[in-house]
Amino acid sequence: MNQRLQQQLNLVLELDRLKSVLRRTRIQCADDRLENSAEHSWHVAMMALVMQEHANELVDISRVLKMLLMHDMVEIDAGDTFVYDSAASKEQEAKELAAAQRRFGLLPQEQGEELFTLWREFESAQTADAKFAKALDRLIPMMLNFNNQGIGWRENGVTRQQALTVNRRIDDGSHTLWEYAQQMIEQATENGWLKA
Repeated sequence: MNQRLQQQLNLVLELDRLKSVLRRTRIQCADDRLENSAEHSWHVAMMALVMQEHANELVDISRVLKMLLMHDMVEIDAGDTFVYDSAASKEQEAKELAAAQRRFGLLPQEQGEELFTLWREFESAQTADAKFAKALDRLIPMMLNFNNQGIGWRENGVTRQQALTVNRRIDDGSHTLWEYAQQMIEQATENGWLKA
């Protein structure tokens, strides 16, 4: 087997470990089970296919899908951080950067560099593609929490203001989806799922 193929296969096998990285969000069909990062990546990529028309700007759906399918692969090394934990989120950036360099470094150089650049684009959220991808990445856990009677928010004492602040970047990628997110936040607050 040639070296290039072996490097690619090694990464593919490593990616299987993403299935064991648990998030704080419960799946909707069984609120006693946490979703894993591989499930999240697939779910948010499917969401991109369905919701593309709601992006604020024209997006290249192929690039958006690539970002969403690989954005959390760094969690194999760095773990998942609860989005409402601001202190842990700051530390997480350095851990994820190191993990990305290591993971993408497993691939043939030009392929690894291309995907690492795309991952950094997603993280910086400055392009239309990255803004839309980030918007969806923030929205899907909100939807699952909302449809599970806010269990993740209630368990962690999340406030209405935290939900608004942390998820405001949805507006950068989709004004339509941000309006929907705000409606969920207000309804969750009225229901007592988010602290007022």
